[in-house]
Amino acid sequence: MSNSPAKGPSHEELLRVYEQPKTIAVVGASNSVGKPAHDKPRYLQSQGYRIVPVNPRGGEILGEPAFASLRDVDVPIDVVDVFPPPAEAEAVAHDAVAVGAKVVWFQPGTDTDEAVALATKGGLMVVRRRCMAVTHGLLGLGPGPHPRPKS
Repeated sequence: MSNSPAKGPSHEELLRVYEQPKTIAVVGASNSVGKPAHDKPRYLQSQGYRIVPVNPRGGEILGEPAFASLRDVDVPIDVVDVFPPPAEAEAVAHDAVAVGAKVVWFQPGTDTDEAVALATKGGLMVVRRRCMAVTHGLLGLGPGPHPRPKS
């Protein structure tokens, strides 16, 4: 892929991210409705993607068993969707390379230049400063996530 961290992936590369993956590991997945780390993966799950939650607390998230770390996941991972703060970005990038993921997707505000460089050097396609669920809708692949009405 011609993915450059400075320019980001092309329109065609982004489309391939959604067409090819079957499994999305969500690092920092949450059970809290209303939090992006819950609502965005829930949307992707509703669009047919398998969500593998990664949360050190374990348990179950979105009806799937949560793994304590990315390295504990026991199925092949196509995309690592990153929600933790930038302080954890390098460790997540390192683990994404180690588990053989194809893409690491840093949600807005979760990446660092060092983490992006590490993932790129490890051969991963890097997407940063975009929401995976919102981009899915913007590309016309689904309705996109809709904010929950405040009551």
